[in-house]
Amino acid sequence: MDALRRLQAGWGYPTVLLCVYGFFSTIKPLEPFLIPYLTGPDKNLTTEQVANQIFPVWTYSYLVILLPVFLLTDYLRYKPVIVFQCANLLATTVMLLWAEGVAAMQAMQFLYGMVTATEVAYFSYIYSVVDLQHYRKATSYCRSVQLLGYTLGAVLGQALVSSSLMSYHNILIMTLVMTCVALATSLFLPMPQRSVFFHRQDSRAAATQPSAASTPPNTLEEEEEKGAGGSGPPETAKGAAEVPLQKSAKGCLRVVRRLWRDCRQCYSGSLLCWSVWWALATCGYNQTVNYVQVLWEHVQPSQNFTIYNGGVEALSNLFGAASASAVGFVHVNWAAWGELALGSCSALGAAALFLMTFMGSIWVCYAGYVIFKSLYMLLITIAMFQIAAELSMERYALIFGVNTFGALVLQTVLTAVVVDSRGLGLDIVPQFTIYGSYFSTIAAIFLLRGLYGQVKRCRGHAHSSPEGEAA
Repeated sequence: MDALRRLQAGWGYPTVLLCVYGFFSTIKPLEPFLIPYLTGPDKNLTTEQVANQIFPVWTYSYLVILLPVFLLTDYLRYKPVIVFQCANLLATTVMLLWAEGVAAMQAMQFLYGMVTATEVAYFSYIYSVVDLQHYRKATSYCRSVQLLGYTLGAVLGQALVSSSLMSYHNILIMTLVMTCVALATSLFLPMPQRSVFFHRQDSRAAATQPSAASTPPNTLEEEEEKGAGGSGPPETAKGAAEVPLQKSAKGCLRVVRRLWRDCRQCYSGSLLCWSVWWALATCGYNQTVNYVQVLWEHVQPSQNFTIYNGGVEALSNLFGAASASAVGFVHVNWAAWGELALGSCSALGAAALFLMTFMGSIWVCYAGYVIFKSLYMLLITIAMFQIAAELSMERYALIFGVNTFGALVLQTVLTAVVVDSRGLGLDIVPQFTIYGSYFSTIAAIFLLRGLYGQVKRCRGHAHSSPEGEAA
């Protein structure tokens, strides 16, 4: 038992379990073929029903759930949310297998919205059970395993579909088994004793282990309340059941105040620029990835062609990982050249989207998608690095959550206006024309801002040179 406790107390045990969970929960062989499955004989839905009535539900549910889940994940200390995420993933697969009709598929998309909204618990968990010196290794392992799962799932799906070894229904059965393995693994994860925002006091007390003669445990909390401008009435006259409730309410209020204060301090200077691009580009990226299969089906119907969606997804993941890894080996002053890089690469992404939309060739669509996804992975890695380099871990988690929420708000507006049948309900070609124009606008904004910054920098050097010579 002592050996087991020592194993669980180290960083390797939770990291291995989290990697196993991440691997089995991300192997989704049917995901690249979801549109052919839904519009084929298994579900008999039309492309318009899938694109304009079913897929928008994911965006709306994701937006509604994300903000409360972000706080609830920290309050519950991650593990329950990871288990809940996998349970919803299991329910999503079950509904894909046996549910029928538009309403049932909309409910499936709502459940999948909960799956994606709770993804924040996956990486937040590791930071709560692993010491600071192991953060980089643990994060690297977890991200690599997730990428391996996505890539293997895409390759496996392509191999099974191309060789006709399994039907879409049997592929989903296999996915269901792997999801059950992930759910069982999540139950064995150690329960964290601390979290980033709500349970900081617990972790601090556990680390210091004060004696009975030391400062009373409520002193630190009282000082924080006074610092925030709060001084409540004495608690001696209150009932025993009311005190924990009041402390809980005050604790939540303190967390919200601290989050708001940190948020205002973080969004200043260069961080604001990187965060704006993050939110804008992630919105467009999510829309493109969500509906690209509809475009592929429009350009080349799966009934008339051996589709290679799985191979393209695997290739785009590998190229995206390679471009993201290349950032660590390229020494560029991103503070000076970052905006120009954001603008120029966004312009290339817009060009790829326009080629996918108007060339009418499935191979051009595939190539354009690989280029577009690789460019986004490159730029989002640079943005994450630039933001993380200037923030503590908890502030980075806050900025990550706020940026994701901002992207989701924009995506919801775009979905409601452009895609939803209750809005414009545009066909897929006008949709992708709008997405290409959207990235063209992002490119123009950041190119102009980058050029302005370079001109301003050159003028500054020109003004400072004569003064230096005179001195």
